[in-house]
Order: sequence, then C-alpha cells, then structure tokens
Amino acid sequence: MDRSEEKLWRTPRPCDYYWSEFRHCKSLWNRFHQYYTYGTSPSCQQWKEDYHNCKEWEKHRSAEAKEALQASERGRVAEQRKFTPVWQLRKDPPSDWYMPLNEDKPQDS
Repeated sequence: MDRSEEKLWRTPRPCDYYWSEFRHCKSLWNRFHQYYTYGTSPSCQQWKEDYHNCKEWEKHRSAEAKEALQASERGRVAEQRKFTPVWQLRKDPPSDWYMPLNEDKPQDS
C-alpha cells in the first residue's frame, strides 16, 4: 500500500465509539446483566485496546495500530457470523401472501 492509499484509510468506527463501548462494558448494569445472563463478567480490555489503537492511528498513522484495529474488527465480524439464525429464512413469499388475514378464526395448533 502506498502513502496515498494509507492516508485515505479511515478507522472502521470513530474513536469515541470504542471509548463509549468500553465505558458501557465496564458499567455496573452491564456487568450485572452479563453475569446474570451468561454467568461470567464481560472482558472489556479489547474495547480499550481498540480505542488506544484508533487514537494512535489518528495521531501518528502507526501501521501497527492500523493492523491491530483491522484484526480486531475482523474478529468481531467473525464472532457475529458464527451464530446460526433462529428461524429458517424464506427464499420466496408464501403462495397466499395477498389473501386477507383470518383474525377471527382460531389458529391451528
């Protein structure tokens, strides 16, 4: 990548977003919710590292900070994709999609 392309690269999110996520992660309410839901406290360190890498990129255009930020975002996207959908997605609408709903009739169980 040459210098002109490097100057055009922007962080995936604004740096304030990373700090906001870190503060939310550290909040008492979020820690309680995570512990109640999953039985463990959340690890907030990655949000803090991302914030510092973002600031480092903005100030000094550090290649290491850029690579660390990109790797973190790739990991976050991969983590979201590993969950399967709850419902099976349809390829086409139902054949009778245009018919009025029978709201007065009881539903079949």
